[in-house]
Amino acid sequence: MNVGERHYRTIWLSDDEHSVEIIDQRWLPHAFRIEKIGTVAGIATAIRDMWVRGAPLIGVTAAYGVAIQMQDDPSDEALDTVWETLHKTRPTAINLRWALDEMRRFLKPLAPAERAEAAYRRAAEIADEDVGLNRAIGENGLAIIKKIAAKKKPGETVNILTHCNAGWLATVDYGTATAPIYLATEAGIPVHVYVDETRPRNQGAQLTAWEMAGHGVPHTLIVDNAGGHLMQHGDIDMVIVGTDRTTANGDVCNKIGTYLKALAAADNDVPFYVALPSPTIDWTVADGLKEIPIEERSGDEVSLVWGKTSDGKVAQVRVSPDATPAANPAFDVTPARLVTGLITERGVAKASREGLKAMFPERG
Repeated sequence: MNVGERHYRTIWLSDDEHSVEIIDQRWLPHAFRIEKIGTVAGIATAIRDMWVRGAPLIGVTAAYGVAIQMQDDPSDEALDTVWETLHKTRPTAINLRWALDEMRRFLKPLAPAERAEAAYRRAAEIADEDVGLNRAIGENGLAIIKKIAAKKKPGETVNILTHCNAGWLATVDYGTATAPIYLATEAGIPVHVYVDETRPRNQGAQLTAWEMAGHGVPHTLIVDNAGGHLMQHGDIDMVIVGTDRTTANGDVCNKIGTYLKALAAADNDVPFYVALPSPTIDWTVADGLKEIPIEERSGDEVSLVWGKTSDGKVAQVRVSPDATPAANPAFDVTPARLVTGLITERGVAKASREGLKAMFPERG
């Protein structure tokens, strides 16, 4: 996607052909900063502390982390160590483990002297593959938007609710939940996006809204608890969210608050779609509620918020009493029964084991 007049991906290999450069998302929307990272420790920090975030981007970042390690030390021991180090950073997003498994599978048979070059090549391929997957998700989601638009009067807007940020900032490019929105805008279909603020880190308010504004998509920021009200009054035509892990049975693990949107959508007959590339499917897990580890992040993310003050400075302020503790589960699980469909790179699958097997028969 473009920032100003320049096209950016969220991560790319630096000119030194060792480090990577990333868009440091901690500072958006108030400042656009590029960070250069050339160590495994730096990659781990970037993932853990959410300089990069979003399951697909986390996976690509981890793949480059393995490549950096292989250039520093291509031994078997180092390969296993970097897998462990990076796997610990974010336990919920399955793309992280998928990318680490793929890099280790690809590199293990190679002689140590061959691993560094091969690792950078494979990491770049994973990044390119992510862009292709997301573009295909956009095409398949666009077909859904077109069907909704066809039922409206000429020129009427398709109103879409999204939660958190599953945009190009959460991937290498295009995004998952936003890809159909961007393609619909480019196709001239009038769309309007209601953007959940997505407490506690406000990824909707800070990232999705920034993306929408940059791409010229009409949008309105709402508080997290307004979605159900809008659905009750017929103001939402569809919900599209992303996912950090989807089970083989179609349960969806996504940013905290997604489950409540799905409940409201079901109660008001609003279609609820989840957009995901196939590496986000965890074929080893059946029951999302029982088997997916839910990341517990620092309570400071709930008690403290970042923002821009009236004098233009970016600052952090406390919104709760000093003595009040805060709990911060980062994700929740939406049962498959509440999901209208899973928008994948191959098409729209029913949120069930049978639906996913039909879409991906090689995994059946």
